[in-house]
Amino acid sequence: MSELRPPPAGRKLILELRRELKAAGDPERAKGQQAYMKSEIPFWGVKTPELRKIGRAAFRNHPLEGFEEWRSTVLTLWRTAGRREERHAAVDLSGYRAYKPLRTMKALPVFEEMIVTGAWWDYVDAVASHRLRELVERYPKTMAKRMNVWSRCPDMWKRRASMICQLGRKGATDLELLHATIGENLLGSRFGGEFFIRKAIGWALRDLAWHDPHEVRRFVREHEEGLSPLSRREALKNLRNEA
Repeated sequence: MSELRPPPAGRKLILELRRELKAAGDPERAKGQQAYMKSEIPFWGVKTPELRKIGRAAFRNHPLEGFEEWRSTVLTLWRTAGRREERHAAVDLSGYRAYKPLRTMKALPVFEEMIVTGAWWDYVDAVASHRLRELVERYPKTMAKRMNVWSRCPDMWKRRASMICQLGRKGATDLELLHATIGENLLGSRFGGEFFIRKAIGWALRDLAWHDPHEVRRFVREHEEGLSPLSRREALKNLRNEA
């Protein structure tokens, strides 16, 4: 990993964030959160709305200038997090509206690091369904190539991300990309039997079904042998007439 040198504003942002999260924490709630998430990293015990409120205030109080300041602050907060909420705050900072111009293809390695080193559904799903989706919308051809590579790479979480990076796109969904990424992860593939892969397949198809139920039914029929019962059930969950 490259050495990070967050600017003074970035260091102040991180200090304020940690101070406020600690003050807002609930030790008893933290124990339950850690057990539920099966997390090695402990929690402060802060509820999500309060976490977001604290984060927005810190981001607003300590603006960052340019890509390198943003990148180094996001990744320093991520890499040095002592509590799980701090990593969620790093994900939130990576998507803060003021830094939208910085989220070009140059930012993809930042999101990739979060997915690979986070390696759990709460981090991966937030990054994939928001940060990666934004890049897919802005750079469709380039991201399609990258996501196709991710869909068959040795990292299970990057594979999951490649399939759910279009959640919520409705009619703008790149069907070719969706079919390709799912196709690489059906039963019999390297991670095809893993719960988080089977669930992601069903989730991606169920999301598309709200907009294009006929296409989802067609896909399920065509890939009946490759879809696990979980994937099929999730894909057809909101459709009255199953394939």
